[in-house]
Amino acid sequence: MSDYTELDKKQDVHILHSMGYAQELERRMSSFSNFAISFSIICILSGGINSLGQATAGAGGAAIGIGWPLGCLISFIFALGLAQIGSAYPTAGGLYHWGSILGNRFTGWLSAWLNLLGLVTVLGAINVGTFYFFFGAFGPQFGIEDTLLHRVVFVAIITALQAGINHFGIGLTAKLTDFSGYLIFATAILLTIVCLAAAPSWDISRLFTFANYTGTEGASLVWPVTVSTGMAFLLGLLLPVYTITGYDASAHTSEETVKAAVSVPRGMVSSVLWSALFGYLMLCAFVLMIPNMDDAAKQGWNVFFWAMESQVNPTIKSILYVLIFVAQFLCGLATVTSVSRMIFAFSRDKGLPASSTLSKVSPSFRTPVAAIWTGAILAVLFVWFTSAITIAGTPAYSIVVSCTVIFLFLSFVVPIALGLVSIGTAKWPTMGPWNMGVGLYRVVAVLAILSMALIFYIGIQPPNDWALEITVGFLVLTAIVWFAFENRRFKGPPIGDAIAKRQAEIAAAEAAVGEA
Repeated sequence: MSDYTELDKKQDVHILHSMGYAQELERRMSSFSNFAISFSIICILSGGINSLGQATAGAGGAAIGIGWPLGCLISFIFALGLAQIGSAYPTAGGLYHWGSILGNRFTGWLSAWLNLLGLVTVLGAINVGTFYFFFGAFGPQFGIEDTLLHRVVFVAIITALQAGINHFGIGLTAKLTDFSGYLIFATAILLTIVCLAAAPSWDISRLFTFANYTGTEGASLVWPVTVSTGMAFLLGLLLPVYTITGYDASAHTSEETVKAAVSVPRGMVSSVLWSALFGYLMLCAFVLMIPNMDDAAKQGWNVFFWAMESQVNPTIKSILYVLIFVAQFLCGLATVTSVSRMIFAFSRDKGLPASSTLSKVSPSFRTPVAAIWTGAILAVLFVWFTSAITIAGTPAYSIVVSCTVIFLFLSFVVPIALGLVSIGTAKWPTMGPWNMGVGLYRVVAVLAILSMALIFYIGIQPPNDWALEITVGFLVLTAIVWFAFENRRFKGPPIGDAIAKRQAEIAAAEAAVGEA
């Protein structure tokens, strides 16, 4: 990062100080690293592969050929809105701060809890997906079975490894997520070529042919209830929407990124664009490789392994499986980083129990060690608890994972919607250096609100209809907690005179971690 001058560093620190925070974390992430951490969490080799059944067991080829770009456009709208706010306010735990700055203490607190819940559950979901990929690819060789014990132990081991790497500094994590970025690009290209070479024919019309497999043999494992073709297509949008998320990681690592006001928004937007493009090419090639779409629908969630087993050379297949597994592990690694920075930032303003411990930064490694391990433990406990119980015959895990998408995008839309009414006011007087213009931002904000309504509608459909009760229950619970406890206790991020009063604390905090 030879182009990162002392003046650049002073500017980054000045922005952070102006919001009342110390430079406790270490700025070791380049612009590419900031992009790579979001690109790694999106990881088209994780969600794009593990969630394929949502498309092939629903509307078939059109769910990829038409549904993938449409779903990616929805995610891109949110990324644009968050990127514009992130350029003006580049802080760790960005969504929490934006919700507070553009709204009030309550909207910030709500954004934080929605985002934190979404991040913890998505970390669990990513690592469960990695378990099922490893199980499908190598399970028999390692004697792994799809039992609660094997699933939880596997998730606990890889989550501990991811937390351990994060523990020892952002430098190591950034190097690995940089590698992950290149690995995802290379593996997606290789998989695309292999699928096209193995395809019986390149029947492009298959990508734009609508079907309806919901409720049929095999496909019912994914969509148990028969719905209309239009609804089957909408349900398939969960594949790209679930996959193309996690780009808020660029914001969560703002305080560790050089030239954050520009690097963070670019990281968000470019990670979505490149994931959308390479994911589209990869998944379209996979659909062309499938021998028969009717047979593919019968495979349910197992469609990827079924197609690879029947069409791809065993040696090439094994190489691809190893590369995909490594990419999925690194996806979880990047997610631990994102979760821990959210916990750290919220605790820094006393938003969580044991905040004084969770907000501490290790002087040796310049990482929020307690926040890292707390996020990891919570994710494993989430997997264990929800895997052990069922709700109305459906595993609680699958229902809560559906809620994950709702919670994450709700945490995205809160600051975006607040920005719609606060842009140009004292709360948001000027845009950041990455500037799309006030008029375009307002259009993006309105589209994000409409997209949120669509995501919520899709996310509560069977077999995840209990997601409605869980989401409403969570919102009711948060209202009770806020009015009964937090409204009197929680002060929110520093504003106005409180920032000036923090200067001595800022100096002490930076001295404690050796920040020059």
